[in-house]
Amino acid sequence: MPRYLNQKVIANASNYYSFLRQERGGMPVINHYATPIIRNPGVRERAEINTSTHIWKYGDRYYNLAHKHYGDTRYWWVIAWWNGLPTEADIYPGDVIQIPVDLESTLRILNAA
Repeated sequence: MPRYLNQKVIANASNYYSFLRQERGGMPVINHYATPIIRNPGVRERAEINTSTHIWKYGDRYYNLAHKHYGDTRYWWVIAWWNGLPTEADIYPGDVIQIPVDLESTLRILNAA
């Protein structure tokens, strides 16, 4: 379930984007997706979710961890958001992160389901 699955889609056929549509093979419209609103889980909600502890090591990537734990690399952002670390550049070898085990419950809490 990608982040933008239930988001509003705006089909933009504005003349302002005509150059861009031409560059992309004469597309009739460009789709814009509304920005999803995802909130930080509170202490009580975090306590309800079982997590797996992972010690970050050199070469780790969010998408690899998402594949390992969820079977889908597209959920890398769940791990990043849960830990408040938006990119791998924010984590150093030896740092401990938490990986939510129950993806569906985590998405519900993050308001992304």
